[in-house]
Amino acid sequence: MVSSILSSRCPLSSPAAVARALALPRMTLACRFQSSVPMPLGSMAVRSVASRNSSLSAVAPETSAKVIDGKLVSGQIKDEVAAEIARMKDTIGIVPGLAVILVGSRKDSQTYVRNKKKACKAVGINSYEVNLPEDCTEEEVLKHIAIFNDDSSVHGILVQLPLPRHMKEENILNAVSIEKDVDGFHPLNIGRLAMQGRDPLFVPCTPKGCMELLHRYDIEIKGKRAVVIGRSNIVGMPVALLLQKANATVSMVHSYTKNPEEITSQADIIISAAGVANLVRGSWIKPGAVVIDVGINPVDDAESPRGYRLVGDVCYEEACEVASAITPVPGGVGPMTIAMLLSNTLESAKRIHNFK
Repeated sequence: MVSSILSSRCPLSSPAAVARALALPRMTLACRFQSSVPMPLGSMAVRSVASRNSSLSAVAPETSAKVIDGKLVSGQIKDEVAAEIARMKDTIGIVPGLAVILVGSRKDSQTYVRNKKKACKAVGINSYEVNLPEDCTEEEVLKHIAIFNDDSSVHGILVQLPLPRHMKEENILNAVSIEKDVDGFHPLNIGRLAMQGRDPLFVPCTPKGCMELLHRYDIEIKGKRAVVIGRSNIVGMPVALLLQKANATVSMVHSYTKNPEEITSQADIIISAAGVANLVRGSWIKPGAVVIDVGINPVDDAESPRGYRLVGDVCYEEACEVASAITPVPGGVGPMTIAMLLSNTLESAKRIHNFK
């Protein structure tokens, strides 16, 4: 089905391009779109530093869809986090701390960890890092998690994924204290997210970033029909739960869904996290819908010096002709993930030390 709807301007990613992209640092990719926030930001953005707000009057692109600029909004959030950390340090002498455990020597994972440390430093969060060899035992990882669980200077713990195959991911993630689970993957956090009247201590970073973009662009969710494409534990499932909590009517499209185009074309809000380049065509999108594209996929491009370029799950060129607003790739959801990690770490420190 997918192959029958391809066009030259929105090709699918090839296996070779996917393999080349495995070593790409997601958070260091330069946005190929100009910063543009053509819609008014929500009340939360009013608190942003004036220097960043001065860029909100940028001219919208010539397409009909307005660009939801994750790079700009993530910068605002980092400014807010840095200001709150400074206030916390001045008031009670506490500095938030984030510990990262890296197992193995994958280049992409090393880059992710390096970028997280850089972001922590920029906002004033203390960062701690443990590097373990690929062949270390699961017990060694659990030992370091236990040490960080008991360390009062550490307010957030992140185990960099993926883990080596001989380790059981569930055991590792479950060992992180729920009070320090800034990635939001602990089953109790996910369980609370799924229950009415309960709130998780932390929301997974990428889904939280998607929702933050919707809120800061004053996009109405209540009563709207939303479609989430993809049902992973990391993005699809939690973002669907968040949309439900915001009183949207939510449908999920996955690999076994019949007539995905028909279902998606009824949505007021589309969040795609399928990991398939240009899966969502313009014909899948209801006129005026809002599109949040989580996908970052490489496709062959002979004109690029690297031999490929990055695209989302949504055919951007076609979507811009139909949607009212859309996130670009890169520069949309990607920058929001690490901003939400910093926000969660600050939130954890404030909760632990009862700082208002």
